Amino acid sequence: MEKTNAMRILDQKKISYKEYYYGELPISGVEVAEKLNQDEEHVYKTLVTVSKSKNYYVFMIPVAEELDLKKCAKAVGEKSVEMIPQKELLPLTGYVHGGCSPIGMKKSFKTIINDTALNQDTIIFSAGKVGYQVELNSKDLEQIVRLEYYDVIKNSA
Repeated sequence: MEKTNAMRILDQKKISYKEYYYGELPISGVEVAEKLNQDEEHVYKTLVTVSKSKNYYVFMIPVAEELDLKKCAKAVGEKSVEMIPQKELLPLTGYVHGGCSPIGMKKSFKTIINDTALNQDTIIFSAGKVGYQVELNSKDLEQIVRLEYYDVIKNSA
């Protein structure tokens, strides 16, 4: 398995992590959890948004959940946020859809992780390339990414 940029950054910071490879076919986050034989609450996806004031924010939520954009806006002190168009992801972050990691983006963006991560010993998320995932404690992730914890997922009916 090759090292991704996110893995190299973790190695440089001497942060231990577990790595996973599931293949390079683009699949949904829920399918990633299934391939890794993990609970959906344990595997997180990384989503990038933009506010009306043109500030960018990164959100990490469990793969089976959906962002609540109103909660997201409140969490970052904005009137509203929306998902960035997919074509803007690579130029903005350096990552492609399905391989976006909060670690090693071109710029450092305020990152909000859903507060359910506080109940997990570790979380699994993209290692910055489609097919590659890393697992580590969110407190270790805080050493690399400016993280804040909020409830930003839609409540189920």
